[in-house]
Amino acid sequence: MSKSVRVGLIGYGFAGSIFHAPFVDAVPGLELAAVVERRSAHSKEKYPWVNVVNDVRRLYEDPSIDLIIVTTPSTDHFTFTRDALLAGKHVVVEKPFTPTTEEADELIAIAKEKGLVLSVYHNRRYDGDYLTIKKLLEEGMLGDVKDVTFSWDGFDPVMHSTNWREGSTPGTGVFYDLGVHFFDQALTLFGVPDAINGDVRIQREGASAHDYFDVTLFYGNRLKVRVKSSKFVREANPRYTLHGTKGSFVKYGTDPQEATLLGGGMPGDRGFGVEPREIWGKLNSTVGGLHVEGVVETFHSNYTGYYENVYRHIIGEAELNVKPEEARNAIRLIELALQSSEEGRTLPVNL
Repeated sequence: MSKSVRVGLIGYGFAGSIFHAPFVDAVPGLELAAVVERRSAHSKEKYPWVNVVNDVRRLYEDPSIDLIIVTTPSTDHFTFTRDALLAGKHVVVEKPFTPTTEEADELIAIAKEKGLVLSVYHNRRYDGDYLTIKKLLEEGMLGDVKDVTFSWDGFDPVMHSTNWREGSTPGTGVFYDLGVHFFDQALTLFGVPDAINGDVRIQREGASAHDYFDVTLFYGNRLKVRVKSSKFVREANPRYTLHGTKGSFVKYGTDPQEATLLGGGMPGDRGFGVEPREIWGKLNSTVGGLHVEGVVETFHSNYTGYYENVYRHIIGEAELNVKPEEARNAIRLIELALQSSEEGRTLPVNL
């Protein structure tokens, strides 16, 4: 393969236009060549050179397309990813990977059999707050971490959306949409838990999809990680709270990239991904025998790093950062949490 990787994007809705196309375009070596839009050609407004097609088979049959990105509703991820792999294309698929681990395992097996790259877009590994926490843990700034809470809350108490995420089919709802990010982060920061207890509910009147979760991951007696989300939180909770034997870290707010993109910003803009000081996390800890209390500057974030890694892996210059097996394990935790919630008991984790 040449050093240029030609990319076909399936879908130019919210995910395709905000979270994928700008970052693909920002990576030297990746060429956004074609976009599937069934009833429009909006992608040409920002990327006038792309070939807009209304049938996904045009991508599968185009020998010049090396990598296909699947940004369809998660309920359809399996079908589009399978067909792209069978057509001999490398694939990046939006998260959540698939509704079930059985489907994820099948896709992983196809990719391995054909020698193709398969990755899942866990872009939140490139959030500044996550990267900051990862560094704090690596440096032992909190000591042995004992109690962790990840919260992704909001205030949306009245059910009025007709978005596909609010449907009742497998793969929909806030647990798949947001919970999978937290599970991926917990797995990468702390490893595989020993047990899981889930409380996953539909709280809003008229809702069909899960809109609340409160799930605890147990790491023996040494660590407990709680991940939660509610639509009834008007006064914000911290996004991340970590307590350890040396001290605590508390972080409010969300990574600024999404809001910047929605406001018309682009990855190459000056200050992109830089978080304002007022929402930097607070550290209260012991460093070198001294009591230290203050804010920690949040890492500069940029989702371009995800696609830089995918490109370098395809051309043989880097190990793949987000492996499909890792994304599959996050789906398995979702399945176990749903089972735990239904059965009202804590379950052992067997990935």
